[in-house]
Amino acid sequence: MATVLITGTRKGIGRFLAEHFLAAGDNVIGCSRKPAEIDAPNYRHHCIDIANEDQVRALFGEIRKENRGLDILINNAGIAAMNSALLMPASQVREILDTNVLGVFLFCREAAKLMKNQASGRIVNFTTAAVPFKLEGEAVHAASKAAVISLTEILAREFAEYGITVNAVGPTVTDTDLLSAVPRSKIDALIARQAIPRMGEFRDIANVVDFFIRPESDFVTGQVIFLGGV
Repeated sequence: MATVLITGTRKGIGRFLAEHFLAAGDNVIGCSRKPAEIDAPNYRHHCIDIANEDQVRALFGEIRKENRGLDILINNAGIAAMNSALLMPASQVREILDTNVLGVFLFCREAAKLMKNQASGRIVNFTTAAVPFKLEGEAVHAASKAAVISLTEILAREFAEYGITVNAVGPTVTDTDLLSAVPRSKIDALIARQAIPRMGEFRDIANVVDFFIRPESDFVTGQVIFLGGV
């Protein structure tokens, strides 16, 4: 039974992954800014802002006290904004960078502090196909997720001596709330650019996460897998 921490478990991919690990019998710790409707004896939810350092430290303090360690961290939480760079206010830029970059960094740092004590651990970060696609209207979102790739590659080297692997998965177009404001014509055009022209499913993402966290994947680190053949 592993102890798994997943960010952004209130809905979408994060909730799916939480239920995926719960079904496997793992202890799951989830977090988001609002409560999550996941009812399971081995699930605990924390309402925090992942970019707030004090709140993040307090969360990991509770994990250390209650679980004594952490086996897997999945940095799923993230936000996006479809907007021309000419129209995007600085406040929105800061919000995206705080959540998508600072939040991921803080969780990686605090998780590694716990994992190094047990000389093992798995960290899986989330980037996006918007990076290789270089999508117009997603300049800041793509830039933040490109930063996640750099963090993944460098932290993989920094944490390797502690038996901790750090990898990333890059979903392509997937049916989540992030698509609610995207015209169907644009979604279809993006899908057509993939080698496998279909919308991504949650199971596709879980499959890559499962690969990264397997005990046999202890020689796989600093890698990014984009889905759909982007």
